[in-house]
Amino acid sequence: MKYSGIGGQAVMEGVMMKNGRDYAVAVRTPSGKIEINKDKTKGNRETVNKIPLVRGVVAFVDSLVLGISTLMLSASYYEEEFTGEKADDAATEDAVEVDKAEVSQADAAQSAEKEDATDEVVVHDRTLEDDKAEGKEKKGQAIEIVVTVMISTVVALALFLLLPYAVSKLLTNWIGYPSLLALIEGVVRVGVFILYVFAISHMPDIKRVFMYHGAEHKCINCIEHGLELNVENVKSSTRFHKRCGTSFLVIVLIISIIVFMFIRFDNNLIQLGCRLLLVPVIAGISYEFLRLAGRYDNWFVNALSKPGIWVQHLTTVEPEEEMIEVGIKSVEAVFDWKKFLDDYE
Repeated sequence: MKYSGIGGQAVMEGVMMKNGRDYAVAVRTPSGKIEINKDKTKGNRETVNKIPLVRGVVAFVDSLVLGISTLMLSASYYEEEFTGEKADDAATEDAVEVDKAEVSQADAAQSAEKEDATDEVVVHDRTLEDDKAEGKEKKGQAIEIVVTVMISTVVALALFLLLPYAVSKLLTNWIGYPSLLALIEGVVRVGVFILYVFAISHMPDIKRVFMYHGAEHKCINCIEHGLELNVENVKSSTRFHKRCGTSFLVIVLIISIIVFMFIRFDNNLIQLGCRLLLVPVIAGISYEFLRLAGRYDNWFVNALSKPGIWVQHLTTVEPEEEMIEVGIKSVEAVFDWKKFLDDYE
């Protein structure tokens, strides 16, 4: 396989793909159209990306913010459909409409009469000027994202940090070995994570998101293994990928077990405070491994990637063909896969 540099995530009835600062969100709307929103991430990370560990923390925060914002964007199509409002009225005037055969922009005007066709693709290419014009709306969305991130962080810390730690403290009367208690705490943390993922995977809406997650992985695997990006080739590709966010979380959990076994304090507050401070460090280490795994394909890296791949059996599901089509459109909006295959070695 050859490293492509693109990544993404599943959103509600769609896929987000990111290549450098460019990203695109492709969503299959209730009317059957594929709507694509293109944009760029804010800020330049070239300097930070050269600093090991630090770049992992920054990348994690950026991914979290981008992930929530694109999820909100995809959900807005369904909120607007439910209320009878048109999706993105302000942007549709500048939309470029193309059909499945990828007609040119000149031909797009002639295909406007096909607006109600289920195979239509609507592209919203947002620019910096658009962002300035929508300043108030962007500010409101930013506040909502910050609040969501804060709530999510509190819930995550309670489930995956405080609960396992509380369990280990309950066992101190029977187990007098700090390292063993740290190991038990880590196992409980991993168990809570797997049970949580297993539970939500049975929710119908989450299952569909996991199907789009599978479509995202299969599209990336397709081109990274030198195949043309079409439905048949994507279907035959694996839905598991070493650079998946699921793998990142699993690596974080495993590394935290090792780190917390050697860093212990008698004071509970100091112990918890130290662990909170170590979370960015652990995230940075995990990112470096994930970065390494994406660039090398050998038995050692593959062996270390296995735990993350195993958990992906829960977080990815084989997608339908319509979902694969959405994933392909998202890739094509930010990545020239034909040129990538021409240079493929």
